[in-house]
Amino acid sequence: MTPDQITLVQASFAKVVPISEQAAAIFYARLFELAPEVRALFKGDMAEQGRKLMAMLRTVVSVLDKPEVLVPAAQRLAERHVGYGARPAHYAVVGAALIDTLATGLGDDFTQEVRNAWETAYGTLSQVMIAAAEATVANPT
Repeated sequence: MTPDQITLVQASFAKVVPISEQAAAIFYARLFELAPEVRALFKGDMAEQGRKLMAMLRTVVSVLDKPEVLVPAAQRLAERHVGYGARPAHYAVVGAALIDTLATGLGDDFTQEVRNAWETAYGTLSQVMIAAAEATVANPT
């Protein structure tokens, strides 16, 4: 990611933080609309799950400019998600739900430039996570 893309992601996410509860609800509604089969992977309180999602996004966004922190954290997150039943194919639908959520939540502030920055960020992150997930499945501990 370029420094400008990192700035765009961080600045746009700062606008999502005040509506984080609604953003999480939009995200999960969209995720389950796009991939109803993943609903079974979520067994707990969805409000709490939404808080975890937003906290995780806050953390990821805050370290986009620190790959030495971001990459190992993303790898650990992916390893945990394997245990929850997440599969590599799920990452694309999660990305689509995230972009749709940002478009809804940010409205006119979700410009093409902001969209491109988020797509780059998510694409990079999901590649790291998919590789870690596949390694976890191939070499379970």
